Amino acid sequence: MNIRIAATDDEIAACFPVMQALRPHLEAGEFVSRVRRQEKDAYCLAFVSDEQEVVAVAGFRLGENLAWGRFLYVDDLVTAPAQRSRGHGRALLAWLRRHALEQGCGQLHLDSGLQREDAHRFYAREGMAASGYHFAVKLSTC
Repeated sequence: MNIRIAATDDEIAACFPVMQALRPHLEAGEFVSRVRRQEKDAYCLAFVSDEQEVVAVAGFRLGENLAWGRFLYVDDLVTAPAQRSRGHGRALLAWLRRHALEQGCGQLHLDSGLQREDAHRFYAREGMAASGYHFAVKLSTC
């Protein structure tokens, strides 16, 4: 099992099929350019590959705010449906924790949709606790 940050357009594109399981509204033709735009705001795309196939993906960013200090925020965390329950998500989350510590972060955060009960059980098994609600309002059709 190999975990690294996607650096090339080909590596980013190889992450698309897995990411689409979490973000079905994304289109393959726009994926690389969207990731590249987000990189300007500190977004990184880490992935797990097994036998030359991407099996899990995490989009994340490092930040700092008054509430949490320096932190790593996970935007996206997903394992390919056919690869679940094989330890890939656990390995990727452990990698994210180590990366956060190496970058001087005191906390790791993520939001998860209320409907993702399987994910919530996974996060709880991995020592994470639900700590709040996320509120949103749609401002446009974009």
